[in-house]
Amino acid sequence: MTIELKMAAWTLVLAFVQILLFDFARTGQYGLKWNTGPRDEAMPPLSARAERLQRAQNNLFETLPLFLAAVLIAHVANRDNQMTAWGSEIYLAARVIYVPLYAFGVRQIRSLVWLVSIAGLVMVAVPILT
Repeated sequence: MTIELKMAAWTLVLAFVQILLFDFARTGQYGLKWNTGPRDEAMPPLSARAERLQRAQNNLFETLPLFLAAVLIAHVANRDNQMTAWGSEIYLAARVIYVPLYAFGVRQIRSLVWLVSIAGLVMVAVPILT
């Protein structure tokens, strides 16, 4: 398996972890009875940390399809190279770093890390577009 495909697989693991982090935060606030019930009743707003975990998850889900598509196109078209390998590693590393930065409300650095992940995505996409 190529490095790019391995990074895509690990990014899916990260996505699952982010789903669990948000679910644990929400269940921790609302309780197991709420979690296992129909969830029909109105609940108070989520805590700031739970909301940040949800936004971090949503943020990953915005770029995840693009990353996966770029990796798969590069692989199928035999356009994967050192740039796509580095790009996929950069994307995943930045996305991993992004989660705690967002969860703990770290400003500016979080946005810079997001830009680094986008740079990694671009590094995967450029070879399939040229």
